Order: sequence, then structure tokens, then C-alpha cells
Amino acid sequence: MPTSRRSFAVAAVAALVLPLSACGSGGDGGSSDASGKVEGDITFQTWNLRANFKPYFEDLIADFEKKYPGTHVKWIDQPAEGYADKISADAAGGTLADVVNVSPDLAAPLAQAGLALDLDKAAGQYKKDYLEAAWASQRVPGLEGTYAFPWYLNTGPLFYNKSLFEKAGLDTDKPPTTYDELFDTALKLARKTDGEVATLANVPTIEDFGRYGVPLMNDEGTAFAFDDAKGVELLTRYKELYDAGGLDSQALTATPESSGKKFLTGAVAMNPGSALDLANFKKQAPSLYENIGITDQITSTGHVNMYVMGLLVNSQSERKPAAVAFARFVTDAAHQMSFAKQVAVFPSSAGSLDDPYFTEEDGTDETRVRVAAAKSLKTAVNYTPVLFSEQMKTELRNEVAKALQGKQSPEEALDNAVKACDRLLKQQG
Repeated sequence: MPTSRRSFAVAAVAALVLPLSACGSGGDGGSSDASGKVEGDITFQTWNLRANFKPYFEDLIADFEKKYPGTHVKWIDQPAEGYADKISADAAGGTLADVVNVSPDLAAPLAQAGLALDLDKAAGQYKKDYLEAAWASQRVPGLEGTYAFPWYLNTGPLFYNKSLFEKAGLDTDKPPTTYDELFDTALKLARKTDGEVATLANVPTIEDFGRYGVPLMNDEGTAFAFDDAKGVELLTRYKELYDAGGLDSQALTATPESSGKKFLTGAVAMNPGSALDLANFKKQAPSLYENIGITDQITSTGHVNMYVMGLLVNSQSERKPAAVAFARFVTDAAHQMSFAKQVAVFPSSAGSLDDPYFTEEDGTDETRVRVAAAKSLKTAVNYTPVLFSEQMKTELRNEVAKALQGKQSPEEALDNAVKACDRLLKQQG
């Protein structure tokens, strides 16, 4: 998984488009019955986790096999690059693993193709053991059911560079906490540094529209709606920022990784991140770490953005009892807690965020970020619509770029983006 602000979260990957030969009528394409003896060989596929967490997963698998004699788990780890393409190829070829590490947008096409087990039917007794929002994040509009066990979550604060704030004559102890303050700060930084210091390195994404309070889809989940007046307002403000130099010159082609590097090198003043980033700052940019400011993620809705990972069970698995038992084993409260203590991620299991590890500060920045993030996760929202594919993200990005460059108005850009995304949505159906 990429070591960016989206690390251990919903990462940007290529679109998962299943060939027509793999498509079914949607929902659970196999039997939903996962009862029976837990036994036999199953495969477990993760998303770029072996390099850093091999001992953890080897011990986890050994513990499961000890608990359920007669089982054997074959662990497969795939690199981050091309992960969606790998899942698509496996789905089309009938070689999809029994238990698959997915983000909600990767689970959706598998569910639509009838390749994801409906856990409301097969394992509904466990629903109460997870945060309500995390369980809900694994649902797919247009289908009845829940198609993955919630696994780890992530969110984080907004980091800012105090030395750049100071350079522009801004109060380093009063970072922006609202969108009005954010845009005002960015314009002041650009003006007082003659355009040398940009505040942000990214153009607005679908989650930014969500945080701003823009309705992203209609209530039925059948059409997109982010071209409303509030969406136009946000893009108009970004256009003002772009013209003034408040957005990095390379923002139109930026990735989370490149934005992180811009912040690391002092090229931009603010960047979203997570507790993972603090250790990175300390190691790679000690001068930045000494001047790091930490403030809450800015949102107009009162709910921060939540990145979600899950474990999907293949509905075609010949060992469903073992596959469900293993996915449940990996995501139960005890194992989620042990994984969260190894990595700067957060458990989706109910009650885990009340553990002292997530509620008690010890004076360090790392703990401060962890405690604040854990608190915000209790009411966080996964703003990226489950059905918002990588192709749709590209369409939105391209139209936003045209608006920022003055090639079309913000209204035209968002209208065009919504039309393109609606067309792609109909093709998914």
C-alpha cells in the first residue's frame, strides 16, 4: 500500500472494470450459506502488506490454523501498483482468492458481478461488533446486503509549516479551522510571498466536495449531484486560489505522493496527513518536524473523511465456512487492536476506539494525532461514493483542471463532470 496520506486506507488505484463474461445479476452470486465445519484450504490476498508486516500475518495465520485444525491459509500479497487489474483478471478467470483485501470501490464491481458474499445473510450476527458507519461503508447502492467485513480505518489532521506561516506574517498559533479561513490564509500567503509559497498542492477531489457539504449523489444512488450551487462555489474559490498562486503550480497533475513530497520539502504550507506521516517527517525532514503545526481536518459538515479497508469473501469459494471464519478472525476486536498498535491505523471494531491507547495523551505529537483522529472517527464519513470509479475520478479531475485554467466556467466543468460520471455509472449497471 502506498506510503502517502492515504496509506493503509483507500488508495488511488486503476479502475476495476469486470469483463461482461464475469458479470452476474448482482448481489451474492453463490449460496449465502456459510454454515458448516471450518476446514480446508483457503487463499487470503492482501494489498502490499508483506514487506512491512510479514511476521504479523504469519503469526495471525498460524493462530487461526491452530484454532481450527484441518484448515490451511495460503497468503498471497499483491503490490499496490496494478492491484485492481489483478483483481479484475482473477475475477474474470475464476481464480479470485477466497478472502480479498479491498476498499469499498473495489468491492462494488465484485458485488455487482455476484462474486462477493452477502455478509448480512452469511454473517449478520457479527454486524453489532463493528462501528455502524464502517459496516455501512461496505454496502453497494442498488444492491441489498453488505459485501465485506470492515477492517482498518484511517483519517488524520491537517499539517502546516509554521516557518512558512511566519515568513508571511501569519500567526503560527492560529491555523485556519474553516474553509473561509483556509482560503483567506492561502491568499495572504501567496500575496505576502509574491506567489512563492503555495498553501495547497492538490485540486479538489470528490471527497473535498463531500467535506465542503456538497451533495455527491441523489438519495437513490443512481445519479451524481455535485454540480449544485455549493459545488460551483467550492470550485470557484479554488479558481481564485489558483490564479493568485495559492495552489501549487503542479497541482493539476499532483498525486497524494507528490503532494506529500511538496510539503516535505517546504514547497507548500499545508497538507492533509495521518499519524504515519509524523515519523516520516522526523526521519526525512527534521527541520520541518521542528516547525510542524497540527490542526483539525477542515469540514463544513462536522464529519471528517474516513478511509476504509475491508475483507471480502468470494461468493464462489468452495470453503465458505473457513473463508468467513478467517475474515472474521482477522477483523475481530482483538486482532484489529494488535494490528493498530503495530501500524498507525484504527480499528473498525465496536468499542475499540475507547481503549486508553486511543484516548489518553502522553505529551507527544504522535499520541496527540492518534487521540484526535480516533475521536473524530466515531462520527467520520467515507465521502468517496462506493460507485465512484477511477474513470470517474479522472473525468472530474480533467474538468476541474479546465476550470482552473480558465478554459471553461466552474459551472460548465461540474456539469460536464456529472454528465460523464452518470454515463459511466449507467455502464456499470
